[in-house]
Amino acid sequence: MSNKVRDEKLEFLLRGILTLDSMDECYHFFEDLCTVSELQEMSRRLLAAKMLKENYIYTDIAKQTGLSTATISRVNRCLKYGNDGYITVLDRMERIKKY
Repeated sequence: MSNKVRDEKLEFLLRGILTLDSMDECYHFFEDLCTVSELQEMSRRLLAAKMLKENYIYTDIAKQTGLSTATISRVNRCLKYGNDGYITVLDRMERIKKY
């Protein structure tokens, strides 16, 4: 993560997320923390990353996720040139068969 984003408040949030032990705890925390729209947007972006990794085309991803092609393009840039956050999560989920 770039130094522009890193600060003690964000680190506090991320440390809190790392304490969650179950799907129920995650649901409870994120439903308190985020709006329904924010949660849906984040889930659509992760699904788009998975689909891009599986070589789906933008139009199919847009149709299935409801994301704009501009957002899909941003996710794709993160997959190719980002910090490997999506890749790390997707690879780990695949390894433990969580999707």
